[in-house]
Amino acid sequence: MADTFTLEVVTPTRLVVRETVSEAQIPVRGGYIGVLPGHTPLLAEMGIGELSYHVGGRVFSCTAIGGFVEVLSDRVIVLADRAERAEEIDVPRAQAALERAQRRLATPNDPNVDWKRAEEALERAQVRLQVAAKAGAASVAAGSH
Repeated sequence: MADTFTLEVVTPTRLVVRETVSEAQIPVRGGYIGVLPGHTPLLAEMGIGELSYHVGGRVFSCTAIGGFVEVLSDRVIVLADRAERAEEIDVPRAQAALERAQRRLATPNDPNVDWKRAEEALERAQVRLQVAAKAGAASVAAGSH
């Protein structure tokens, strides 16, 4: 059995990741799935979260929001509504989105607030900031050697 598989993360507009990986953790509706080479085939609906993957002993991350994932024994294809690599995240924009969502959710009796949309915006912003923070910490650690 092979000890790697191909991971592809694509959105409607671009290819975000195409790597040969040894492991991946993928956000699906209701949680995460871990994928190793030779995984049983499956099709699942994506959630909102951090998609992480291992390439040669290093761990990389990207955001993955909505869509579907198809797992085959030698390949994983993530068809995400939206995705971005950690280094592509605009941190000030994500922070502003987080603050906007928090303000909307802080007014529980406002009939003009779409709660589901505000909660999803909050979750997306949190994931973007989490992935960006990990990338920042990794680059600081790499630079300190």
